[in-house]
Amino acid sequence: MVLLAMLVPMALLLRGYALEDRISRAALEVQATETVVSGAGNDLGAVAAYLDKINRGTGIDTTVLYPGDDPSSDVGPDPGEDYRVVDARNTGRARLDDADGGAEFLVPVSLGGSTARPQDTPVIRVVVHEPGWSESGILRSWLVLLLLGLALLAGAVALADRLGRSFVQPIRALAAYAGTLGGRAPLEPVEPTGPPEVRELTSALTRLVGRIQTLLERERAGVADLSHRLRTPITTLRLRVEALPDQADRDRLGADLDELEAMVDHVVREARRSEREGLMASSDGVALLVERSRFWEPLAEEQDRPFTLDCSVAGPVPVRAAEEDLVALVDVLLENVFTHSPDGTPVAVSLAARPEGGLVLTVEDGGPGFPEGLDVAQRGTSGTGSTGLGLSIVDKTATESGGGLSVGPSSLGGARVVVELGAP
Repeated sequence: MVLLAMLVPMALLLRGYALEDRISRAALEVQATETVVSGAGNDLGAVAAYLDKINRGTGIDTTVLYPGDDPSSDVGPDPGEDYRVVDARNTGRARLDDADGGAEFLVPVSLGGSTARPQDTPVIRVVVHEPGWSESGILRSWLVLLLLGLALLAGAVALADRLGRSFVQPIRALAAYAGTLGGRAPLEPVEPTGPPEVRELTSALTRLVGRIQTLLERERAGVADLSHRLRTPITTLRLRVEALPDQADRDRLGADLDELEAMVDHVVREARRSEREGLMASSDGVALLVERSRFWEPLAEEQDRPFTLDCSVAGPVPVRAAEEDLVALVDVLLENVFTHSPDGTPVAVSLAARPEGGLVLTVEDGGPGFPEGLDVAQRGTSGTGSTGLGLSIVDKTATESGGGLSVGPSSLGGARVVVELGAP
């Protein structure tokens, strides 16, 4: 915009200067022609020879208009008078007027003698035409201006690109560094570069990552210490339980200790999950889901259940879920079928690609289905007397992966559970 604001007026001024230059040259020609006309008197031949010499396509047309009503007495390319010529002859004053984009000089010439009557006074008319594109070097000047503008534009673009890169490249490096946060690989701090604001942001992010890593290490150490501290009293309790004389008490308290130990192990595994999987877990959904579904097939054969597994996805498809979560998801869905439906009930498992990326796992059965109006995904809700945690865990895994859980009636006559797993 600065170049346009500068170059366009310059181009217009150049054209105006070219016209002014012609007007200046025309003024000199008027003086020379006035000398020739006044010296030649009524010798029209001498005047015509002179005008032929100067009227040669220079953009300036000179005509001498002699008194009288006969235009044939005029000498030059533009014979004939108008009111302006008559005014110049009668007043004896020269004048300069605008005419057709150019200018027109009118100069009365005295031929000498005792009286200078208007009817004896010829008038020199010089018409200055406005310069065209290729005249007076205008086109060449405009081309020079254009090349100058392009050179300035190229230099400005190069300078802007360098200035932009000085901001963009450090920010890109910082974004790439931020994108690696939460991964399993150790983080290498990025070198602060670029403008002071970007360097300050890089240093602040590096300090923040260092603090987070320190907190995570402390948390992991605390969980490991907690696990170590709890196992000793659990072992002591187990020894005391085994020393009880009543077998029923031993079995009941031993089961409680087993559950407590399993819960401790679960807490430790969950606390170390980020260290093991990173903040954003990812695994091959096709291989894990198919393999775990096949794991339940022998049990289905033992209970005379028709078992079908349909996988329409070829090749590995990553999903945003940990391997242990996918295994637990399949176990929960199929365990519900095997637990809450009679032997011989058909089971169908299908796996398909999700349009937005990821997978869709569908489990159907021919059992009694879900109770009417029951939100089976709500934690602690069950229509069969169970804890109601199974489908809640499935819903949590599906939601955290970017998908979801939906249930409904199956074409086999029982329940249909659809689990959508999002892509990483």
